[in-house]
Parts: sequence; structure tokens; C-alpha cells
Amino acid sequence: MIAPALLSLAIWIGLLAFRNGFWLARDTDAGMAPAPASWPAVTAVVPARDEADVIGRAIASLVAQDYPGDFRILLVDDGSSDGTAAIARRAAGASGRLSTIEGTPPPAGWTGKLWAMQRGVEAADDAPAYFWFTDADIAHAPDTLRSLVARSAQRGLVLDSLMAELRCDSLAEKALIPAFVFFFQMLYPFGRVNRPAARMAAAAGGCMLVRRDALDRAGGLAAIADAIIDDCAMGAALKRQGPIRLSLTRRSVSLRPYGGWPEIVAMISRSAYAQLGYSPWMLAGTLAGLALLYVVPPLLGLFGHGGAQLAAALAWAAMAVCFQPMLRFYRRSPLWGVALPAIGVVYGAATALSAWQHFRGRGGMWKGRAQARMQR
Repeated sequence: MIAPALLSLAIWIGLLAFRNGFWLARDTDAGMAPAPASWPAVTAVVPARDEADVIGRAIASLVAQDYPGDFRILLVDDGSSDGTAAIARRAAGASGRLSTIEGTPPPAGWTGKLWAMQRGVEAADDAPAYFWFTDADIAHAPDTLRSLVARSAQRGLVLDSLMAELRCDSLAEKALIPAFVFFFQMLYPFGRVNRPAARMAAAAGGCMLVRRDALDRAGGLAAIADAIIDDCAMGAALKRQGPIRLSLTRRSVSLRPYGGWPEIVAMISRSAYAQLGYSPWMLAGTLAGLALLYVVPPLLGLFGHGGAQLAAALAWAAMAVCFQPMLRFYRRSPLWGVALPAIGVVYGAATALSAWQHFRGRGGMWKGRAQARMQR
């Protein structure tokens, strides 16, 4: 039994030492770049579907931006039945910055969110040099847009994306949400994403500042129309046009409570199988890998003997250490690091559920829409 324990330990040591330091959580948006010579026009596009609980605070945070240049907000009301648009208009008050657009059902080949974003892009005039794609459940600090534009101008970025700080209040959120960001960084180390010479690309859909001419050169949103993981698809499309950046932030925060265990598992399973390219072979390999990383260390660490027990215990300790910077970012107890094996099992179960939902024709469920494409 020593072989799987040693392999698990070797992988965790490799992740700590050679995966671009993803676990250090050091790629943040701290600080402010110098102001550009002139502030370009920006249009925020906010797709929203039944967001009455959060849209008022999200729109109010956009209206309150201290951006020195021309800034407008387009809310695309994607078939809401709860008065989302009316609440948004009340939140905007007399600012004159907000316009609302009625969404239409997505055509074949488009996901609902990307089609709503496309409607916003089409409704914008020729003025904006940048689009700020931001979700209806994200609130931003007043200097967020100014920071994004200044950094993009200084570094010549075609995409600057912030990973919003997610809600982490309930027990299930405390257990699973920091791990959600941790696993995302494991898949897409921000340091590698931010390196222009590296092929890896990703983004966080809650906050993406996109240079308009680069989006046009990439083929527009139509080029990624059917993407379930639309933010990472956006990152890949735009990195072919120029430098991109992805950062952790405290400037942008999620307003949506994720709820209990079933709700968070549903959120994970919505896109997990899409991440694997809808491949049964990738699914099998992923589940086997998760078992090696998260089941073998506690199993053999608690019940093994001799060298196998020692190697497994060291692997368990390595993963706990790996999780600490993200736990600090989310102000959670370091003891959650010891629970990472159990958290990994939950994510494995959600991945298997995602595949099962896809085969039942219920993949990518969001706000009543099954959006995952069928295998070709």
C-alpha cells in the first residue's frame, strides 16, 4: 500500500513547489496604477434574470463609481418575473447612468447569459473603448472601475478580471467556498494566466473589463456563444489578442448567499462536466485522481502501517499547508485545512453528479434553463 501513498505525497509536493505558487494567493489587485493621460469611455453590461434580492445593491455600487471618464450602465433584463429591472431603476435614481434593455430568448447555440451580454454589446453605441461585464449579484467598491482601467492602460491589457470575494457565512459556505477558489487556482494558476508567453488563460465572470477592439478581433461573443464556462472561454479568446490579467480582490464582493450543501453542490455540478469537455474518459481519470489526492492520505494516514502511513500523513499535512493562504484570505480557521480531504470528496461527488445530469439532458441548469451542449 505504500505506492499510492508515495504517489499522493509526490503530487502534493509537486503542487506546492512547481505549480506557479498558485496556493500562495499572491496575485491580487492591491494598489492603484498611475492614471492614464485620458480616461476612456466605458459601458458596463449587466445580464440579470430574477435578481430582485441583489440587483439594487449591485446597481447602486455601479452608480457610485468614482470613474473620471464617461461611464454608462446597461442592464439586460433576461426575462425576469420578479421586477428586477424596476428595482434596478430605483437603485440608479436620477444618476442618468442606467439604461435597461429587455432580453429575448437565446437563439440556438447560445447560452442564456452570453446572449444577454450580446444584447448589451449590441445596444451600446460606438463610444465605449471598454466593456465592463459584471454580474447582477456583485457589488463593487467605488474605485473598482478606476483601478481596472488604470491597470489595463498601464499594462496594455485586453482583459482585466477580478475574482470577487464570495459569500462565506453558512457552515456549508465556510466548508466549500474557499475550496472553490482554491481548486480554481489549482486548475488555472493566476501567475501562469497572467504571463503573456504562457498559453493558459482564464477569467472570472463576475468582473471582466474587456477592450472593445480586442473583443471584435476575437470574433465577439459569438465566438464563445455556447460556452458554459463562459469566463474562461472569454479569457482564452482574448489572450490570443493580447495580455490578460486575473486577480483576487476585496474590491468586488458577491451579494448572493450560496445557501446549504445542496445549493452549493448544484452550483459546482452546473459546470464541472463541461470543464472535462464532456468526456467520460476525463471523468474517470478525474475521479481516480481525486481519490488519489483526497482519499488515500486520510485513509492510509489513519489506518495504514509503516512507511505507507507516514507518507500518507505527510501528504495530508502538505494539502493542509497548501490550503492555508486561501483560508487566510477568507478569514477562516486554519483547521479547515485538515478537512480538505472531505471537501475534495464532496467536489468529486458533485463532478460525478454533473456528468449524470448531462446524460439526462439537464446539464448546465441555471434559472430554469438546461444549457450544456450535447456531445457531438
